[in-house]
Amino acid sequence: MELIKNFGKLWRGVLFALVVAVPAWLLGKRFEVVGGPVFAILIGMALALVVPGEKGEPLAAGIRFTSKKVLQWAVILLGFGLNLSQIARVGATSLPIIVSTIATSLVVSFALCRALKIPGKISTLVGVGSSICGGSAIAATAPVIDADDEEIAQAISVIFLFNVIAALVFPTLGGALGLSNEGFGLFAGTAVNDTSSVTAAAAAWDGMHPGANTLDSATIVKLTRTLAIIPITLGLALWQARLARRADAAGEGAGQAAGSFDLRKIFPFFIVFFVLASVATTALSLPAGVTAPIKELSKFLIVMAMAAIGFNTNVVRLVRTGGKPILMGLACWVAIACVSLGMQHVLGIW
Repeated sequence: MELIKNFGKLWRGVLFALVVAVPAWLLGKRFEVVGGPVFAILIGMALALVVPGEKGEPLAAGIRFTSKKVLQWAVILLGFGLNLSQIARVGATSLPIIVSTIATSLVVSFALCRALKIPGKISTLVGVGSSICGGSAIAATAPVIDADDEEIAQAISVIFLFNVIAALVFPTLGGALGLSNEGFGLFAGTAVNDTSSVTAAAAAWDGMHPGANTLDSATIVKLTRTLAIIPITLGLALWQARLARRADAAGEGAGQAAGSFDLRKIFPFFIVFFVLASVATTALSLPAGVTAPIKELSKFLIVMAMAAIGFNTNVVRLVRTGGKPILMGLACWVAIACVSLGMQHVLGIW
């Protein structure tokens, strides 16, 4: 393991991220609509202003390790929270809506990327984060497309903004539109980005409609959406491989050293382990007493990684360049909400 092999270089940065992650995690538990990852990024960015330049150099290797490798470990452990048989049984009815909303978000982000000249990696992260599962999808996608820490932080910030708005607004909007309990469960599960915000929105609905019990159904729909991480990341890996081959061929034509392309360096093997974890959970019928602590560890490791990412982020540049990604996030968010409601109407659920 890299951490053990290079312990002397890495431990300071890893410990720093761990120390930041603890209060961020506790704040996320207290304010679930915001969530630990956002608090971790904010604390990390604030500390970066206090410990700039050479003072932060001893932390650099460990910070990079945490923002990359620890993030991948978190995604792998996330697989233990997915029981595929339960999702197939309960979540299958939501598949047409899920597929439609994901496709809509990806198309909107691609179109705005071209129209507004937004950097491709940020567009990909915002599109995937909006359509699948917020921070978890961004965590899984970032290593595949080799996104840097500022791009990750910017995408997480955009997703957070619309998570909060959705959790606060959607229960009232659903009531005004006359959604049934089943309809709101589908709406929350497909149109709210992050699991914590889905939970907050569904819990608010249940509070407004005693006996509704939409929390369980919304969570299953959200977990079904999470499975889209697999085809999306593998598709992006193949696209990255194609680009790498093209660049390699161009280098060979220009007289540079050929043969530099290596699929093993691009392919997201951590996604394979994510799938294996899901399969193991399903095949062994692992009880909640086993999987729940692993899921919590996964979420904590994501918070740790976000602390490292926040520390590596230039907050001034993030604010200065944030307008277009926020506009893209808004467009994706509105489009997903409209398609979710429209598909319910077409399918006769609403």
